[in-house]
Amino acid sequence: MKSLSQKWISWTGYNKHTSTQRSSSLDIYRGIAVLLMIVFHLCWDLREFDYIDYSLRDPFWVGFRSVIITLFMTAVGWSTYISCQNGYQWPNIFKRQFKLFLAAGGISLATYLTVPQNWIFFGILHFIFLASWLVLPVARKPWLSLAIGIGLLAAYFGIDSVRNFSLHTYLTGEFGFPQRTLDIVNLFPWIGVVFLGPIMGHFKLHKMRLPSVLNSKLLTFLGRHALPVYLCHQLVLYTLVALFSQFVLLVF
Repeated sequence: MKSLSQKWISWTGYNKHTSTQRSSSLDIYRGIAVLLMIVFHLCWDLREFDYIDYSLRDPFWVGFRSVIITLFMTAVGWSTYISCQNGYQWPNIFKRQFKLFLAAGGISLATYLTVPQNWIFFGILHFIFLASWLVLPVARKPWLSLAIGIGLLAAYFGIDSVRNFSLHTYLTGEFGFPQRTLDIVNLFPWIGVVFLGPIMGHFKLHKMRLPSVLNSKLLTFLGRHALPVYLCHQLVLYTLVALFSQFVLLVF
């Protein structure tokens, strides 16, 4: 019988057997997204404590966020292709989705209890949970998935009604969710980006040899443990910035 610690390691994905089956290229790709996300949220926290000043609507920060989401969304489609290329492993799929469901629900509950006026009801984890189901039926057909992705993106950029559709407006209007939220990911254009991911797996990018400059243990770690890092990083960052602010007040 497994010990409690062994069960936890197996559940979180830290076991050595699992890690040896993973793609270092995909982990590093996802790790870059996680690292950029950490930088983005660190700047957010510094802004909250008035150390820096910028507008979240500034083109630079809008673009920065778009790059992060693009990396995460393509990684969703890419990793789904890898996990399904030898057939649908339903126990693993349900286990992975259940983790995402718990994590997304935990984020919603935690923000609802702490900041009820702008809690997260459909953030990036909620989106990834939904997108993972939507891309699953075509994940083993990368060219079809690519065509769907291009079609969705073309609709977004070419049809005003699609481009102007706001998931936030729909949810707040139909279900009474708060007008302000700490994180929201709209269906368009991001669902189209998810469907681009499987073609990356088809071209075997997960088997590509990377330049040594990118072969970073830090990036690999961040990408391999993206979910727990996502759940913990902002709590750590905010606490560190808050403690630093208190230190500055005491010293100066």
